[in-house]
Amino acid sequence: MNRYPLWKYAILALALLVGLVYTLPNLFGEAPAVQVSSGKATVKVDAGLVPRVEQALRAAQLQADFVQLDGTSVRARFGDTDTQLKAKDAITRALNPDATDSNYIVALNLLSRSPKWLTALHALPMYLGLDLRGGVHFLMQVDMQAALIKRAEGLSSDIRSLLREKNVRHAGIARAGLAVEVRFRDAATRDAARAVLVEALPDLEWNDASVGGDLALSGRLKPQAARAVQEQTIKQNITTLHNRINELGVAEPVIQQQGADRVVVQLPGVQDTAKAKDIIGRTATLEVRMVEAHLNSDPQVRDFNPSKIEDAKKGLIPPGTELIYSRRDGREEPLLLSKQVVFTGENLTGADASIDQQHSGSVVSVTLDAKGGAAMKAASREGVKRRMAVVLIEKGKPEILTAPTIQSELSNRFQITGMRNPEEANDLALLMRAGSLAAPMEIIEERTIGPSLGAENIEKGFNSVIYGFTAIAVFMCAYYRLFGMFSTVALAVNLLLLMAVLSMLQATLTLPGIAAIALTLGMAIDANVLINERVREELRGGAPPQTAIATGYERAWATILDSNVTTLIAGLALLAFGSGPVRGFAVVHCLGILTSMFSAVLFSRGLVNLWYGRQKKLKSVSIGQIWRPDGAMPPAAQA
Repeated sequence: MNRYPLWKYAILALALLVGLVYTLPNLFGEAPAVQVSSGKATVKVDAGLVPRVEQALRAAQLQADFVQLDGTSVRARFGDTDTQLKAKDAITRALNPDATDSNYIVALNLLSRSPKWLTALHALPMYLGLDLRGGVHFLMQVDMQAALIKRAEGLSSDIRSLLREKNVRHAGIARAGLAVEVRFRDAATRDAARAVLVEALPDLEWNDASVGGDLALSGRLKPQAARAVQEQTIKQNITTLHNRINELGVAEPVIQQQGADRVVVQLPGVQDTAKAKDIIGRTATLEVRMVEAHLNSDPQVRDFNPSKIEDAKKGLIPPGTELIYSRRDGREEPLLLSKQVVFTGENLTGADASIDQQHSGSVVSVTLDAKGGAAMKAASREGVKRRMAVVLIEKGKPEILTAPTIQSELSNRFQITGMRNPEEANDLALLMRAGSLAAPMEIIEERTIGPSLGAENIEKGFNSVIYGFTAIAVFMCAYYRLFGMFSTVALAVNLLLLMAVLSMLQATLTLPGIAAIALTLGMAIDANVLINERVREELRGGAPPQTAIATGYERAWATILDSNVTTLIAGLALLAFGSGPVRGFAVVHCLGILTSMFSAVLFSRGLVNLWYGRQKKLKSVSIGQIWRPDGAMPPAAQA
């Protein structure tokens, strides 16, 4: 009756083992480390950087616990902060000999002290939020006015191209605030232009106007279209911030929208506010220019001019040009570029890696707006068989991404071929899309939370859970005797499984999360109270001990399920509609409900069955004092 088959005990033992393994990493704490990541969009971090970091440490006579590639960064862990600081200086000198032109970002970080065998099992500690680990908090204001102005300027060039294609003459197009004004000589031309513009640009609302004595049309974004521009601006800025903050190696950064035009950025573990500001405020500009001279002797490519390149190397650079080196596969190629820009990243509306079905090679498909397409068409018409350089300018330093040869006249849609593999095509597409923010942002609030305050919060939160657990354990053992001890062990297993699941999911633990853990303890023990009272009720009715145990668990299950499901619904609502600290609380709350149903019912039943199940002539159980209505104590409950 009260016996589990062997496979059930095996499942319970496996769950206990998995919970223990995945909870262990949280007990080892963190060690000081140095992280090396890319400082330029054109610099890639790969396994080849690991020996360079190791060589720099050996030259400085510094010992690291390990140096390894982790995603897009190289990390080295040390035993103490003094070694960490010395290592940062040594690595910086080795990787960035020119302090004014840094190829790599060398930053201080923290890594888990977990042994390698746990890491090999992907048993990693939970991330800690800003309130527990310390770090920096920024509240940033997005300049939505600038985003709308930029959109209006883009519309001006689109309107100019559209009217040219439709052979509708105008007397000038200019931006006036957030509106675009198009002037005409007569009413008939204005009416013809209105029909064209209303059909082609449905997002604009057109009204008659008068500018300098001329008839005019004034176009302004409709409210719905303006909101769409603002929403897209926020999304693009958040995406760009994510890409930039990844360079800092921050575990679980919080980057989320607040209100209509603000973004909250929280970087746990980052204490260098100046470095964080530098990364967040970075600007990058994409430019496309014509190559005036190069060293490619292919007769199919124009502008092969070694003498001009040699003169440029000596400092004899022709006016309107500049010498830039293209670096690829460890080789440098000098290119003399025109300073005149064909188009910029602002004209780029898309850059995606794809496969050329005709030649079965990797290509990058580029899409430009009307202004960029017109400029590209004019430049390529005269530049067939000339090379065109795609230049990314970051921190004032130009980097050539690629310099392909123009094969024919191009417009607003074209392909860049010559990619050796899909990875190279993806990299180029990503770099072309990487640019400045969609709209400027200003930091309007800044807070730094020190690691000592985070450690104090962890200690207080940990103590609150321990005190709560101890109080519950004392009460259960005193009131329910041996069954109370079973309940306490089940509660400890619930806490173990909850920590393991949070670690396996790599969830971020915050102060509200610790509060949810404390709340989970109280809710989890409620299931055991229901079970124990149900068993007491069966004993009070005169049922044999084995029957009372089996019936108590069976009849309490429906009540436990109902109460937990209703609580889970409330938790899911918090998870779906909450944000920030509320979501952190909801995640732990929902997971705690699920683990408590497993531990309170299955695990405690396993303990009871293991203790009492094999006693065929069980006469009593230790579950505290049970009194009948007549005041007598049932024999089955006297132990």
